[in-house]
Amino acid sequence: MNRPALQDDDNTKPPDRLAAMVRPSRSALPKSVFWLIPVSFVIQVTLVGALHQYRMRAVEDHFGFGFEMGRVGRSIASGDGFANPYGDHTGLSAWEPPIYPYLIGAIFKVFGIYTYASAGALLSINSLLASLTTIPVFRIAQRTFDEGIAVWSARAWALNPYVWYWSIHWIWDTTLTPLILAFAFLIALELEDSPGLRHWVLFGVLWGVAALANPASLAFLPFCGLWAWWRRSRRGLPSFAGAALSSLVFFLVLSPWLIRNYEVFGRFVFIRDDFGLQLRLGNNKFSDGMLFASLQPNLNHPEFENFKRMGELKYEAYCRQRAFDWIGAHRSQFAVISLKRFFYYWNGVPRPTDSVAPVDFRSSLFLASSVLAIWGAGRAVRQNRPGAGLFAGLMLTYPLVYYFVFPHARYRHPIEPELFILIVFLLSETGKRTPRSIAEC
Repeated sequence: MNRPALQDDDNTKPPDRLAAMVRPSRSALPKSVFWLIPVSFVIQVTLVGALHQYRMRAVEDHFGFGFEMGRVGRSIASGDGFANPYGDHTGLSAWEPPIYPYLIGAIFKVFGIYTYASAGALLSINSLLASLTTIPVFRIAQRTFDEGIAVWSARAWALNPYVWYWSIHWIWDTTLTPLILAFAFLIALELEDSPGLRHWVLFGVLWGVAALANPASLAFLPFCGLWAWWRRSRRGLPSFAGAALSSLVFFLVLSPWLIRNYEVFGRFVFIRDDFGLQLRLGNNKFSDGMLFASLQPNLNHPEFENFKRMGELKYEAYCRQRAFDWIGAHRSQFAVISLKRFFYYWNGVPRPTDSVAPVDFRSSLFLASSVLAIWGAGRAVRQNRPGAGLFAGLMLTYPLVYYFVFPHARYRHPIEPELFILIVFLLSETGKRTPRSIAEC
């Protein structure tokens, strides 16, 4: 059974102490949850083989095999270093964050470049990462709600075909980022009542790794850190030394890559340098709230020639200026399409206009899951559940950049572990009789 919400009229103990009383204690991972991990992994790997997901399309010289990350991985495996995101020896690069391209490069070294074996290995690693995300899903739900919701949240994640789609289909960071972000979320929750410095160190390490995997995650970092500081201050716990240590660890994790970028480009480059292109792909004369892929260098020969001729830093600046020029000249249209992007992020990007399907059931399910998660977050906040504000902050901050660039279904996936928990919580509340209803019986 779920524990009752905290009552505002109980003035005998401060809210934080009450929250601590209702929060379940940490215990060993239940066997029923532990076995979800290998079961989920085996199912996913089986699907990779049964559905032939390792057979990547050979068109565009296998560009669909990891896209720009795959190209950089090929360059790494070929001995050219972190370079050539679109091929053709365009030079050393910071077009993508480093972790996943280096993973691709290592797999290419062992199993061959653009081979079935490499695809199978990478998709198996993705499947493992997706399966391991079951652990922070359980722990987050256990800490913020109760054991029952935690178990059902773990099941909903581990045995969900939608989760498997991203792990067995996309060679990208789509399973790595949710795992790291979920652990960072969990550590933030634990920082609330952690007296030592160990959790602060873990917080810095995890956020450093998250940034090197997917810098978009950093949109949530300021809120996450401030939330932990505020919650600790309500308990009378000091945070300045821990936050300083965590910040130092964070920058130490980033520093090798930042130093490398400075040595390569002769100027400071923060992790990756493709923002200008991403901004332009969503903000141009063809914009309607979605990605306009025809401007990508892999699909547009003149753009690729510009990329080669200018070099990626000047090309990024050129794209960024073109996007800002268009935004400045079309402010009303930019505002309208940004509202569309907000809707598409939570609803799902619509099918092409030439689609013969009368109803897009995928978008309907996508929207339904978003509505349920937002509803669950609101209910958790109203009930003053532990960590409810952190859930709300994640949903408010993480998607912000995509409202101004362009949306894609996979851009919601990094925060879906938390969304799944909120959905399970909301469904667990369905049909529950309120104290007032019981009193009226």
